[in-house]
Amino acid sequence: MLTKGDEYPIHQTAEPIAYSGTDRNFYDRYFFNGYQADGSDFFAIAFGVYPHLNVADAHFSCIRGDVQHCVHASRLLDMERMDLTVGPITIEIVEPLKSLRVIVDNHEGISANLTFVGRAFPVEEPRFTRRIGPRTFMDYTRMTQNGHWQGWIEVDGIRRDIDGAVGTRDRSWGIRPIGASDPQPTVPQTIPQFYWLWSPVNFHDGALYFHVNDDAQGRHWNIRAVWCPDGAAAHEMLESDACEMAVTLKPGWRHAEQAVLTAEFPDGRHVTAVFEPGTAFLMRGIGYGHPEWPHGGWKGALSVAREDIDLTTVEAGRADHLHIQAVSRVTMTIGGESRIGTGILEQLILGAYEPLGLKSIFND
Repeated sequence: MLTKGDEYPIHQTAEPIAYSGTDRNFYDRYFFNGYQADGSDFFAIAFGVYPHLNVADAHFSCIRGDVQHCVHASRLLDMERMDLTVGPITIEIVEPLKSLRVIVDNHEGISANLTFVGRAFPVEEPRFTRRIGPRTFMDYTRMTQNGHWQGWIEVDGIRRDIDGAVGTRDRSWGIRPIGASDPQPTVPQTIPQFYWLWSPVNFHDGALYFHVNDDAQGRHWNIRAVWCPDGAAAHEMLESDACEMAVTLKPGWRHAEQAVLTAEFPDGRHVTAVFEPGTAFLMRGIGYGHPEWPHGGWKGALSVAREDIDLTTVEAGRADHLHIQAVSRVTMTIGGESRIGTGILEQLILGAYEPLGLKSIFND
């Protein structure tokens, strides 16, 4: 099966580009978020390709007041991975590793034209590999890049200019659970558990990155902190595994009330960053954990829908309300010098987590 991708010198195996190994859960995804420096006007985009499910999907979502407005789209991939359009949503690569454009052609009153430009070379995060018993649960690579936005977003006739907004984009590819759940779970069965924090932050002169995956006992299986000055090349970033994030949860919730990052970088500088989470963006708005629009789900040859989520009705114990990105004010001290910036604190705390006294799947 030859496709447009076969015209480019990007092959990794003797197979055509249409084939991605043998694992049905292989995926290839774009993610973006953006917000003003004061944390307002948050928006996000997800665009995924699932070669072995023969599906592509895309999601756009933005917050206006107490409402999260969403466009969901899904289509038959038809084995053509170079076509970055799903319904009204298109990704354009302006300059690889530097600049991309997102276009939302008007769907039921929602449209956008947005251009992202990176502040420095992307960060390559450590490879994520996790097994549940003998089965591979995750095995993927991700690059992350903070940057600036230009363009506009229109919702129901009200257009807002987002020039000067900041945010983050990432690209990840590999193995994750996608599409329909496996009808035969791994045995012996265990209670689902996942602890994830991700916190890219924009400061006036650079970017701070942190992420952590922990097991139920609080042991890290993937962790990294990075300080990236504006314009830095890959070798000019400061990276550290000597880092921790202490989280205080909102009473009765699995969302953070506050988080404090501490890290020590190879040049001897110590970092403390205090996160004060504000507006919570539901990741279900771009397909993560969505009960009707999950990533890789089959919705037919082409399906598009608008959804409006009332953020005043978010519930503490709902499965599709656990995964959030909270826009955060961040006060960082590095080498004795203080900075104030804005970023997000992504959180997904599912199942038991001993350091926070969590014992059940959703509520305790």
